[in-house]
Amino acid sequence: MAQGPWFYCLKHNTVEDRDGCAERHRLGPYDTREEAERALQTVAERNERQDAEDRAWREGD
Repeated sequence: MAQGPWFYCLKHNTVEDRDGCAERHRLGPYDTREEAERALQTVAERNERQDAEDRAWREGD
């Protein structure tokens, strides 16, 4: 069984180990396969949080 680190491949929409696609097509590394499976959700959550922080900062001017 392959071991981490794990990556989410944007080209194939799948989780890969270190021997997967080129770095430019991947998100990660992640410590576990489960974290890599949630990569797109994690990115969306971080983007939402950052957008909210940006809005709060702009409104503070």
